[in-house]
Amino acid sequence: MSDLPAVGTLAVGVDVGGTHVKGGLVDDGGAILATRVRPTPGRTTPAVEVEGVIAGLVADLLGLAATRGAEVVAVGVGAAGFVDARRGTVVFAPHLAWRDEPLQRRLAGRLGRPVLVDNDAHAAAWAEHRFGAGRGESHLVVLTLGTGIGGAILVDGRLQRGRHGLAGEFGHQQLVPDGRRCPCGNRGCWEQYASAGVLARTAREVVLAGGEHAAGLTRACGGDPDAFRGEHVTQAAQEGDPAAREILADVGRWLGTGLAGVVAALDPGTVVVGGGASLAGELLLGPARETLARRLVGRGHRPIPTVVAAALGASAGLVGAADLARTAAHDRPGEPRG
Repeated sequence: MSDLPAVGTLAVGVDVGGTHVKGGLVDDGGAILATRVRPTPGRTTPAVEVEGVIAGLVADLLGLAATRGAEVVAVGVGAAGFVDARRGTVVFAPHLAWRDEPLQRRLAGRLGRPVLVDNDAHAAAWAEHRFGAGRGESHLVVLTLGTGIGGAILVDGRLQRGRHGLAGEFGHQQLVPDGRRCPCGNRGCWEQYASAGVLARTAREVVLAGGEHAAGLTRACGGDPDAFRGEHVTQAAQEGDPAAREILADVGRWLGTGLAGVVAALDPGTVVVGGGASLAGELLLGPARETLARRLVGRGHRPIPTVVAAALGASAGLVGAADLARTAAHDRPGEPRG
């Protein structure tokens, strides 16, 4: 890593996902100067232990900045789940044991710096609006396809959090009545049909079923279906494996089906698709666009929004969390901006 910039320009961003906790030192232009990654503790891990993982990762980055003579002005955390950003509380996290968790207050006490906590999809959307594929769009919807589906809405450059700060949980809209069980407790949620987690689960099922068509996916996971991750499916598809391409197309069609409802409700000009699954590019987004165009109410008589891959990839969440925290620390300490 090269020399860090002048004091006052850095913030730490943390993205707490269902699989990994990722953190980075981010400058005021959205560039990531250093990163750290830890495994996300399991769903039954006590909240205090999860906070310890986050605090340890941040402390490592703070120490790194200090050795280079740079000061970190704030810490931003994007958490997967329902977040009351005004109070810095994680109300409900489907993939963690957080229930009404005062994460902002506890982390600030551990770290001795201003901390902002927001929904991870809000953080990713802010990054794409500020630095990525959503720049210049007045009405923007951002989806993050990771373990589940997160979402966020921006209108005229401001995040729309809803009356209680819980807007954008598109992944838990019911797409299939009495469908697959979701960790949130309901059935048929969109994220059970269109997410990086679905890519891995479906590929695992194909490998376990065996047969000639599973050969490429078997090689992709090294012969261990339990080791499958979404990126293994993407890589196999990009190398031409027909089974992997079929899985991505299926997930893309489910993505487009859910998008038809989102677009009908919100009428965005652009939809940015980020998160791990978006790295598949047109193998995923092509079928999604086709299905959206076929299922959108009023099709043929209304504009269809542009659907594009996120420019910042899997780093959008931590970049956005850092920028939101920096902005709040400079303008109105303790309050989320955007």
